[in-house]
Amino acid sequence: MNIAITGGGTGGHLSVAKALALECKNRGFRVIYIGSTNGQDKLWFENCNIFSKSYFLKTTGVVNKKGFGKFKALALQFSAVMKCRKILKQNNIQSIISVGGYSAGGGAMASIICKIPLFIHEQNARLGNLNKILSPFATNIFSSFKINSKYFIQTSYPINNEFFKLQRKRQNLESILFIGGSQGAMAINDFALNIVNDLLNRNIKIIHQCGVNDFEQVRDKYKKLGVLDKIDLFAFEPNLINKIIKADFCISRAGASSLWELCANGLPTYFIPYPFAAKNHQYYNALFLKDKGLCEVVEQKNLNKENFFKYLDSVQLEQVSLKLMQEINNDGSKEIVDRITKFLENRK
Repeated sequence: MNIAITGGGTGGHLSVAKALALECKNRGFRVIYIGSTNGQDKLWFENCNIFSKSYFLKTTGVVNKKGFGKFKALALQFSAVMKCRKILKQNNIQSIISVGGYSAGGGAMASIICKIPLFIHEQNARLGNLNKILSPFATNIFSSFKINSKYFIQTSYPINNEFFKLQRKRQNLESILFIGGSQGAMAINDFALNIVNDLLNRNIKIIHQCGVNDFEQVRDKYKKLGVLDKIDLFAFEPNLINKIIKADFCISRAGASSLWELCANGLPTYFIPYPFAAKNHQYYNALFLKDKGLCEVVEQKNLNKENFFKYLDSVQLEQVSLKLMQEINNDGSKEIVDRITKFLENRK
């Protein structure tokens, strides 16, 4: 079976693409990847042995462009569609999986033109702009959140199995992890600096991913506070699970992949959604857990020390940790590929 996976731009999209590609490859399928020269696509998959071939096309986002910039972005997407038609035919692709992002535009649209079954994975609690356009043409839309579409199928989130293998029940609050993402999150970094002495006075260890862009600035501020030697500070960790397993509590943005990875590992979290995310999807991602009493969600503008410690002192770590692990199964990729395989076999 020949399958194409398309989409990317950010680590959230790409981690799903990787998980699904591994599941397909483990079944003996031939898998190709179609992404963009922009974003993180090449960084993840240019020299990746999961795919038999990887294609990186010159595309960019359309929605946030204005005037001539929007016209140019549309022209690049149209060119990508034409190139993808040839790629799909040359590789005899039988189905295509879109994980969203502007990287997916060319491949997904080409699949519709070529009448190749299109499957969509939506990571977030709100359909992305491209996925909203593509959804009427999709065979199925998979998501771990409830999506308002007649083609929707709810599955567990496809993530790296290491998060399940290394999961543990949290009982005692001995360490806190701050995650601002690979590019950093100034609001989370500033909050960590604001409460560092309070945490250290409680004998709580601090693990802090501050991002590549802010590393020197954050390091210098910890140094001025005289606590740098007490902080596990790092810019970026490709295997973040190595840090997550050491933590008993987390402060993080609410990207879908991060949220479900923290669930899988059983790590209670205080979510501070990125306020400028499209359709405020990070807020709604975290709200899914908050409505079940499994996290706290605070908008960045309302972030303050008093409310944080009030929640920290009230959270039932063991109870929340156990329930988080029950929210996700380790067969998300299998569920999705099973559905796709069954559909293709029934078409024969």
